Amino acid sequence: MTDIGKPNLEIFAETLLNQAKQNKDIIAVTSDSRGSGKLVTFGNELPDQIIEVGIAEQNLVGLSAGLAAGGKIIFAVSPASFLTARSFEQIKNDVSYSDHPVTLVGISAGISYGQLGSTHHSLHDFAALRAINNISIVAPADNFEAAEVIKKAISYEKPLYIRYGKKPMMNLPRKNSNFEISKASIIREGKDLTLVATGETVQRAYLASLILQDKGIDVEVISMHTIKPFDNEALINSINKTKALISIEEHSVYGGLGECCSSIISQGEFNTKFKIIGIPDEYMINGTQADVLDHYGMSPEKIADTSVALLA
Repeated sequence: MTDIGKPNLEIFAETLLNQAKQNKDIIAVTSDSRGSGKLVTFGNELPDQIIEVGIAEQNLVGLSAGLAAGGKIIFAVSPASFLTARSFEQIKNDVSYSDHPVTLVGISAGISYGQLGSTHHSLHDFAALRAINNISIVAPADNFEAAEVIKKAISYEKPLYIRYGKKPMMNLPRKNSNFEISKASIIREGKDLTLVATGETVQRAYLASLILQDKGIDVEVISMHTIKPFDNEALINSINKTKALISIEEHSVYGGLGECCSSIISQGEFNTKFKIIGIPDEYMINGTQADVLDHYGMSPEKIADTSVALLA
């Protein structure tokens, strides 16, 4: 239960370096993010396969689109808050509209920057990018998903956004060891309640399921690592066999995982209790990532309490 791995961001950097050593067309492009993106070793070992544009996120995305148009396999790395806000127009037009298979890597995502405050938080990225045609969105939950999505990205033929946090993650159990973009991972099966989460909140959902297990509640936990295209089938299969659904995300309650689930439920003939747990529309408290998530009901204990109340 307490098998703790590395931060997903470190797994990203290690996997990218290993893949780039085998393929000289793989290029990392950063916006003053070599250190924060854990790419120092990459730059030292493969100096001809990394480009630094400085603090210029719009240039980062535009340049990446051009390199991809020339046949290079591009990973554009920048803090998620700036990558998806400052260069939104370039993501929309240069990458997505122009159909260039750039992999945009949003590092230190969600509330990873903690006490630096809301200017550095990316609680809008799912909502903003979901509205853009022709881009996929992935938030890995653990080291396995963090590595596998990079391997898949190399041959992915369309624009892709991957979101990484900074904290060490549990190595989660899962029903099978296959990873596919757009196909959710079933962490554990259950019949009473579905907890669906994405990114680093999956760990919290899993720990909550263990608390609930001790209360006699059988919980299904889904890692919905791909926000777009969404795995409707996995969600529908789960809510058809459980009594209630809770979504958990390190994102605004608007436009993210919860609203994806809500759209499916409201447009189908499903009779299920449903609760969205995320960041409300307010000026956030300041604190560490753990402090903020706990405050907004995303500690394992509070998720368990919400689950009990919803089932009641």
